[in-house]
Amino acid sequence: MALNTEQITRFLKSVHPYDALEPDALTLLAQQFKARRYQAGDWIYRYDTPAPGLFLIHEGGVEVTDSNGAVVSHLGLRNSFGERGLLRDGITVTNARAEEDSLILMLSPQDFEAFRSQSAAARKFFDRSRMEKTTNQTLANSRVQDLMAVEPKICAPEDSVHTAAQIMRDHRISSLCVGSGRQLLGILTTKDMTNKVVAEGLSPETPVGAIMARDPMTLPPTALGSDVLHLMISRRIGHVPIVENDVLVGMITQTDLTRFQAVTSAELLHHIAEADSADQMSEVTARIPALLVHLVGTGNRHEVVTRLITDVADAVTLRLLELAEAQFGPAPVPYLWLACGSQGRREQTGVSDQDNCLILHDDVAEGDMPYFRTLAKFVSDGLNTCGYVYCPGDMMATNPRWCQPLKVWNEYFNTWINKPDPEAQMLASVMFDLRAIAGDRSLFTDLQERTLEEAQKNSIFVAHMVSNSLKHMPPLGLLRGLATIRSGEHKNQLDLKHNGVVPVVDLARIYALQGELTSVNTRARLEEAAHAGGLSSSGAHDLLDAYDMIAETRLQHQATLIKQGKAPDNYLLPAELSDLERSHLRDAFVVVKTMQSAVGQGRGTLS
Repeated sequence: MALNTEQITRFLKSVHPYDALEPDALTLLAQQFKARRYQAGDWIYRYDTPAPGLFLIHEGGVEVTDSNGAVVSHLGLRNSFGERGLLRDGITVTNARAEEDSLILMLSPQDFEAFRSQSAAARKFFDRSRMEKTTNQTLANSRVQDLMAVEPKICAPEDSVHTAAQIMRDHRISSLCVGSGRQLLGILTTKDMTNKVVAEGLSPETPVGAIMARDPMTLPPTALGSDVLHLMISRRIGHVPIVENDVLVGMITQTDLTRFQAVTSAELLHHIAEADSADQMSEVTARIPALLVHLVGTGNRHEVVTRLITDVADAVTLRLLELAEAQFGPAPVPYLWLACGSQGRREQTGVSDQDNCLILHDDVAEGDMPYFRTLAKFVSDGLNTCGYVYCPGDMMATNPRWCQPLKVWNEYFNTWINKPDPEAQMLASVMFDLRAIAGDRSLFTDLQERTLEEAQKNSIFVAHMVSNSLKHMPPLGLLRGLATIRSGEHKNQLDLKHNGVVPVVDLARIYALQGELTSVNTRARLEEAAHAGGLSSSGAHDLLDAYDMIAETRLQHQATLIKQGKAPDNYLLPAELSDLERSHLRDAFVVVKTMQSAVGQGRGTLS
């Protein structure tokens, strides 16, 4: 039975973004959708053919596969598909086939484009590329939700002034919200303590409700920093509770505003350069979480945030090496300290361990090795003190295996390339992300160029590296869902590191290897691969957009945890995302899986 306009309209009302349309616009769009029936096994469209339109499943199910036949998705009721080809160049980028008898609505390419141009909700829903961000946000135009403390301390009106004072002292704060649950009744400040208790000689057992400021001025989390400044200046107050729908959600103080303006990477680098010990530097690196929140909150792109955070780790490493040489004397032979892992790629976030090694000049003698062992321990211990914990895999210069003369490093890489067993694949993956931090850089330049050339020529090694790069898969469920961790501490959560950014990092490393590219930063590798022809422009565009979506979701998650007073991590509950965010994140994972399939089939230049 064919569907009439009224039935299609009713169905569209239950699907986003169509539910955002005005009634007349929705009825008009419903008239443009055409209902088509497909038998189980029928092709809806094939890869690399003109995209017939946007599809929306009314009944049945559809299997979507990539160009190599690998299953990307199993779609069901209310799922859309086909938009990627329409949004790119009008050519399909997947295959779609009915898994069962299905009734599917189709919108022509012309009507789809008109729908997007006329509806902001449609543009937001179907645009999978990251939004342009600004890097010139200031305190005045930043949102209050990015400035406030999201877990304000609360006491009850019947609590004593003595109890309130203890809470303020223990948490080093100058104000307390007074309320019942999350219902704000008043505010108590240290100024109130001084003027109303101490000066008046009141008992410490006086109830807080007797001296609190009742019905304080509040702001919503959507207010701007300029609103806070205006309120504080005009009312001569230093504390503003943040309330949404009559529920207390945060507190913002003059200290928060000062901290927001003061936390910059340049300031942290300055203090690190002047530090005389690892303990002093640890006081500076303890501010990295605040720096991350500031950088994310002011709209910086993820690659800017991670670069600035990595700059701090580089500065700590340099300063520790300077302190080591000042204490133990100059090195007996030239050396080079290198970082690998996220520091090597300049992609550190709020959660980072240390990965490093030492390349020594070939003139090094056995009698010189105690010096370098001492230097490595000093620097590694100092990094651990500063929050860069010891590498669980012992990939550190303190491990004798990773503190060797240049000739030994040449042997390492030759062995990994010519005998690519599983350990060699793992080690090569790590060591292809090496970046010089301090010392004689000539010790690495020739090694890197020669290794890339030899590796690229060895097809067996490249094949093994490709296989190794496919061990981390995006978290895609079969029924257009997200595959979460099944058990353990992080059950039902997404691992945004190992199943999110790492698959893209691994892909980028393969493109760099195939193209003999010396960059180690993931985004730079993808861009250079596209420029060199190792990755098609359309493939690079899709993969870069997908990487940006995943990496920025990860940073937003970490910033949210930090603002809640929690330690940042890489584990996200899908329920914390909106339907739109989940849809976009899943589409990003689909792109990554598709590119993995292309690389696995030897088609890394997927168009």
